[in-house]
Amino acid sequence: MSAEASRRYRPVPGLAELGDGRISYSQRSMPLLSALAARFSAERPFDGMTIAACLHVTAETAVLVRALQSGGAYVRLAASNPLSTQDDIAAALTARDGVEVFARAGVDRDAYYEHIALALGGDGAAGPDLVIDDGGDLVSTLHTRALPATLSRVRGGCEGTTTGVLRLRRMAAEGTLAFPVIAASDTPVTRIVDNRHGTAQSVIDGLLRASGALLAGKTMVVAGFGACGAGIAEYARAFGARVVITEVDPVRALDAVLRGFLVLPLADAAPLGEVFITATGSADVITGEHLAVMRDGAILANAGHFDVEIDVRALAALAVRTHPDVRPHADAYELADGRRLLLLAEGRVVNVVAADGHPPEVMDLAFGIEALTLAWLAGQAERLPVAVHPVPPDIDAEAARMVLAALGTRTDSLTPAQRAYLASWRLGS
Repeated sequence: MSAEASRRYRPVPGLAELGDGRISYSQRSMPLLSALAARFSAERPFDGMTIAACLHVTAETAVLVRALQSGGAYVRLAASNPLSTQDDIAAALTARDGVEVFARAGVDRDAYYEHIALALGGDGAAGPDLVIDDGGDLVSTLHTRALPATLSRVRGGCEGTTTGVLRLRRMAAEGTLAFPVIAASDTPVTRIVDNRHGTAQSVIDGLLRASGALLAGKTMVVAGFGACGAGIAEYARAFGARVVITEVDPVRALDAVLRGFLVLPLADAAPLGEVFITATGSADVITGEHLAVMRDGAILANAGHFDVEIDVRALAALAVRTHPDVRPHADAYELADGRRLLLLAEGRVVNVVAADGHPPEVMDLAFGIEALTLAWLAGQAERLPVAVHPVPPDIDAEAARMVLAALGTRTDSLTPAQRAYLASWRLGS
């Protein structure tokens, strides 16, 4: 596809109607963003502001974009992964909502980064006031390609992934970060709902769609036991898999052991595993050394944001021939001794390439927290110090309360006596 053809989304006849229907279907399961859209419509926290977003172009993202527009925002959207872009959603946002979408399914690396630059105003438009990122590529591009005047305009932003937050903290440590960013991926609600349950369910979904494998009775190796890896391990065990954990962090490794998982170095687990899932946020987790000793038919999948956790180049170098698309999003690599290793989603994030990503209910909370945080940033009279900041705790709690209310769930409240007890260090009468 030429760069010109891929610069921005040009709706294909009929796609917008299909996308609009899918957005409406997701919105029915996203009560938090629906409530925020109504609130933002009355309060208009983003009046006169441009928000640049780099997100998976899905129905759930469209619900977020519409909520931001209800608050007065002008939104420019690029994709955070070309393999997850849904062209019908891009068509609906372009044709029905007036969003500038710079995304198309399957574009190459150059077009991907061009889209991000365009969303930031690379076509001569004014730079953004706020940014919302998924993986850190938008913020990185903004710092390496933007003019100083563009950087100085940005009030702040949100990052929705652990991988992106790690990149931003490195930028802040080096003194290159130019504006404050909120780590929206690192809140109690996000760790519980998004990481533990959303990632786990969608990764298992992508694994099953792409491989068609029966998990019961298989040995699955999960690399990384953070919130995402722990959730994947628990879900895999519920499917009947024997789960082995690999970790570099002794605290997380101890957590895995106390939850009943076997913990091994990856070199020891490589000959044992039948399914491998990486969820570390690091690079070169599964290398040629591990691939060389894996059993015939081993399945390889990545749940991390970037396609660097499985060394795909080493796999290609070991293979004497490749059998692409033996199933949708599954390529078989045949080794010299006749063994075959099955790589899912080209080593990219399997839950958004081979499946639909997180369920709407999960993205409702994740995006709701980001929408509330952006509104908070927009209303700050003074700019925050340049750093990576946590989400204010009251925003996390407010999002949880709004979702519980929508679900009809009630909770207890502290009595005045209980509040006084908790606020005092005196334990007497």
